[in-house]
Amino acid sequence: MNELDFSGKRALIVGGSSGIGNGIAQAYRARGAKVNICGTKPSAAGYIGVEGSDLDGLDYAQLDVSDPRSVDNFKPNFDSLDILVLAQGTVIYNRGEFAMDGFRKVMEVNLMSLMACAAKFHAMLKASKGSLIIISSVAAFHSTKGNPAYNASKTGAYGLTRTLAQAWAEDGIRVNGIAPGLVDTKLTKVTTDNPKRREATIANIPLKRFGTPEDMAGAALFLASPLASYVTGQTLIVDGGLIL
Repeated sequence: MNELDFSGKRALIVGGSSGIGNGIAQAYRARGAKVNICGTKPSAAGYIGVEGSDLDGLDYAQLDVSDPRSVDNFKPNFDSLDILVLAQGTVIYNRGEFAMDGFRKVMEVNLMSLMACAAKFHAMLKASKGSLIIISSVAAFHSTKGNPAYNASKTGAYGLTRTLAQAWAEDGIRVNGIAPGLVDTKLTKVTTDNPKRREATIANIPLKRFGTPEDMAGAALFLASPLASYVTGQTLIVDGGLIL
């Protein structure tokens, strides 16, 4: 028996059009799952040529979680779901999160929409005794001086993971999380594209490299598999040792 065979399973990755979410989506697809993803662009064609986007074999739909009404109005083209991964995320640099408009925008995407999406698909996950995985960040475990909303939202995501796990265990739903360290995606270009910052950051990572979406996908495969059948309410830190 191959516990990492997801044949016959349906997965939805919100934020699966690029970066960490896309890496997770392709990992499930490569192991037999039917995978739906959501992104902000009107169609999958909008991601052609975009770095960190591989939509091959994935069923795409537009969902802009920055608008609460879009989650309420979203009409999935499937009627059953085994795995829900919430990988949506945004950040505003240059102290933009200290302004309330910026703070609210980041909180809406990074925290409010997590609950909205989880609640929307709760019934499907209950029916399948499925798995919910919330992508947070190691920012939940330390301060991030320039990004108060990012930090607060990721800390909130960590707490939400534990609470939903306790609340939904009676429904047979396992809820876990992944807290990535510094992963080379479009959201981290401010560091990865700056040689000085890049060198300084890698110096502080015991494994001496940035993470990849594939690294995060390994944790997501485990958490949704029978190998993790007795694991719930946990957030796996996948950071190369960054916060040790």
